[in-house]
Amino acid sequence: MWPDVGRHGVLARVVTGAMLMTGPAFAQTAPTPPLVVPPAPMSDVDPNDALAPLPDIGVDWPDLATAPGEPTAAASTVAANFRYGWRIDGVDDIGGPLLRQRFKELSVLAGAENKEANAAQLDRRARQDADLLVTLLKGDGYYDATVATRVERERGRPVVVLAAAPGPLYRFTGVTLAGVEAAGAKSATLRDAFGVKPSDPVNADAIAAAEANLRTRVGEEGFPFATVGDPQVTVDRATQTATLEMTVAPGTVRRFGRITVNPGNRVFDAAHVQDIARFKPGDTYETSEVDDLRRALVQTGLVSTAEVRAVPAADPGAVDIAVRLEPAPPRTVAVELGYGTGEGARSEVSWTHRNLLPPEGAVTLRGVAGTREQLGQITFRRNNFHARDRVLTAQLSAAHLRRDAFDAQTISLSAALERQTNIFFQKTWTWSLGAELVATDERDVIASTGEPRRRTFLIGALPTSLGYDGSDDLLNPTRGFRLSGRISPEVSLQDTVFGYTRVQLDASKYQPVTNRVVLAGRMRLGTILGAPRDQIAPSRRFYAGGGASVRGYSFQSIGPRDVNNDPIGGRSLAEFAIEARVKAFGNFGVVPFLDGGNIYTGGLPDFSGLRYGAGVGVRYYSNFGPIRVDVGTPINPQPGDSRIAVYVSLGQAF
Repeated sequence: MWPDVGRHGVLARVVTGAMLMTGPAFAQTAPTPPLVVPPAPMSDVDPNDALAPLPDIGVDWPDLATAPGEPTAAASTVAANFRYGWRIDGVDDIGGPLLRQRFKELSVLAGAENKEANAAQLDRRARQDADLLVTLLKGDGYYDATVATRVERERGRPVVVLAAAPGPLYRFTGVTLAGVEAAGAKSATLRDAFGVKPSDPVNADAIAAAEANLRTRVGEEGFPFATVGDPQVTVDRATQTATLEMTVAPGTVRRFGRITVNPGNRVFDAAHVQDIARFKPGDTYETSEVDDLRRALVQTGLVSTAEVRAVPAADPGAVDIAVRLEPAPPRTVAVELGYGTGEGARSEVSWTHRNLLPPEGAVTLRGVAGTREQLGQITFRRNNFHARDRVLTAQLSAAHLRRDAFDAQTISLSAALERQTNIFFQKTWTWSLGAELVATDERDVIASTGEPRRRTFLIGALPTSLGYDGSDDLLNPTRGFRLSGRISPEVSLQDTVFGYTRVQLDASKYQPVTNRVVLAGRMRLGTILGAPRDQIAPSRRFYAGGGASVRGYSFQSIGPRDVNNDPIGGRSLAEFAIEARVKAFGNFGVVPFLDGGNIYTGGLPDFSGLRYGAGVGVRYYSNFGPIRVDVGTPINPQPGDSRIAVYVSLGQAF
């Protein structure tokens, strides 16, 4: 490893590369010439200007002939402060932007450029930066580099010029990985992973990257106890070349053995840790799998510390994984207050114990009190149920829901087994298998007459879903596409028993136009087959309108209405949306959008009578995802629709 001798991680590698490279003909770098200020033309001389610094003066000596309290000539020169500029000459064809970036990050001239300085300070800064530039050039393989300093006058102010003479580029004549042959058939793979070859430039970054690649690759090829020595570079000034040597002791290839956990950790046992791991006993050891397990354990939210390391097993061909866990606080209390158009005022309180029934058996008690919704709910959720990211849930709830379309008092019992995605491990494929039993007492009106009615439904459903996510980000996708489908066969008892099937398809596409603009579009289609609309419970029909549907309209307000101008839902729906996500400035973005959709009484959408909404949104791109505020208006509203609707949420609209 390169020793850390710099005050910047990148510079540390480069500087140390220069320090480690020694050879029989190594010569000391010539001292940096002093900063020399050429005289200005007489026409530009101002008698009030400060005197130029004399060569080699870094500290002003007192003039003993000067009376106490009187400034010396040198002191007057130093006391004259001015602003300055700086530039580097001679490196345009080497190093590239990275060399200039590193220099600017570490340069004392650049760091104090907007501050006033006197001549002595400028002289010292120029010398420091000249030494810095020599070191950076050596890190790129220019071991004979020198840097001279001078001052030019541009537009009435001094400009410090660092004039570099890089000299020839040193190259390797030999690269040796001593001991790599012990890896047998995998030695060629390890050599390729190292990558540095004879005739390559003697570049400290390339050597550091090669060392890191080799250390990673040797673990990925099944050598858990391999040792890799530090690179040793020998520079020959006479031939302007170098040789590189590293020692590699790979050991033997191992297989994963058993997982052990620290006793009494009160979080997970070894069997559950094995469920979370992506490897099985007998698989070839890979360091990345061990690192993945460590991240997954921490991201359960139930451990504050997770140490995962390889240890020798009783079987000489295996390696055990020792896990030490420290618990995190398991309880969470959450409070939420909000208001939504069509949803009314709403407050929610929840209490969760994330490991009440180990392992990862979370129990949540949730209550909602609002003008249009009251709910009591208990949920059991077991994460990583016999496999990574497989979730088992069971839920019992009692709710009173009042909407413009219906009023429902419902008791439901449901369970599901799912493979879920999350922001830590975004999944390409997700699925769910569920079962639901619902008893609901619902009030609505007869659409043609407006006469109130009350009906009780007993409903059994088997909802199933499958999703594909080909996007590049869960909360803020910028390219790719998503597809998902949901099908729910349902049986309803209301006077008589009848069945029907609910089907919904969703698709979205994300396409970057420039590095600041992304076009995004989505479409949703749905249908209920097997029963007329009026026979289906109002709470099981399709509705449209709102922040996750057609923006500009109130929640569930789009579609056919009764004689009281209230929505009645339908058997099919069609929706679309298109928006341009424009990065405006800093972490803020602007999103103009156009949405459309409608609800239909027939079994299939005929795309007639679409309702359109348009507006603009603001995005704040935080560390955990974009915060969304959208303001929309209906383009062709129905009677009674509000002219403005506002939506606030975390994540993009789709």
